[in-house]
Amino acid sequence: MSEDLNATASSVLPPAVASRWGRRALYVLIGVLSLSPAGWWLSGAIKDAREGSRRSSCKCGLKQFGLALHNYHDTYGSFPPAFVLGRDGKKWHSWRVLILPYLGQQELYAAYRFDEPWDGPNNRKLIEKMPEIFACPSQPCPAKKAVVLSIGVLGCAGGGPSANSGFTSYAAVLGQDCAFRGARPVSIQEITDGMSNTVLIGECTRTKTPWTKPEDIDIAFYSKLGGPDGFGGRHDAGSHFLMGDGTVRFIPTNTPQTTVDGLFTRNGGETINDF
Repeated sequence: MSEDLNATASSVLPPAVASRWGRRALYVLIGVLSLSPAGWWLSGAIKDAREGSRRSSCKCGLKQFGLALHNYHDTYGSFPPAFVLGRDGKKWHSWRVLILPYLGQQELYAAYRFDEPWDGPNNRKLIEKMPEIFACPSQPCPAKKAVVLSIGVLGCAGGGPSANSGFTSYAAVLGQDCAFRGARPVSIQEITDGMSNTVLIGECTRTKTPWTKPEDIDIAFYSKLGGPDGFGGRHDAGSHFLMGDGTVRFIPTNTPQTTVDGLFTRNGGETINDF
């Protein structure tokens, strides 16, 4: 490694300087470059490229959710319920756990116990085993894993930005007239507005929801995009949503509320203009 650095120093610095300072001079040169306009441009370009890659991964992850939900529907004749009630009448299990076998997570599904709630003695141990698909790649690192890379870009030690956080970036659209209405599942036949006009799942701004927790976004309380506890992503100007037909749409935060309301419901009969 030192030989490579010295060789590079010899090629970019005057011989006298290179022979005297070698690797140290090269590090100084790199430091000066990072503070120059060209260095700032390069750093910005790298950030943009990484965010573009993360947006693409986020979209692909939601498409996998769509495939899993439709495979679940093929098996049971309906999409999964938003939550499953326990013996005490409280919410015990989330749709996220129910679709694990359709995401290639049979082993994790087998480790989950349905005779105790999501935060029971066994199941709470599985929170840290969250599959990465449940978190947007742009989700901030857990504080203990955040690092600043050499080019000045915030990164994550030991994996992607979502690695081992245990917190999900995605929530179902929850409501009596939505595709997820609660403990009672919904079939495709009940989505009369059309599958391409009905949202199933979206990115949420909530950052502290464990992926196994039966908690989603109730549009009776959080219907606006971009709110602190509603739907909204970590991408500029909008967020990704999974539609009933399996496509993923990027919906701008400034989309008219009437359009958003129409997309959230499955049977309102609204006319949805392009967005």
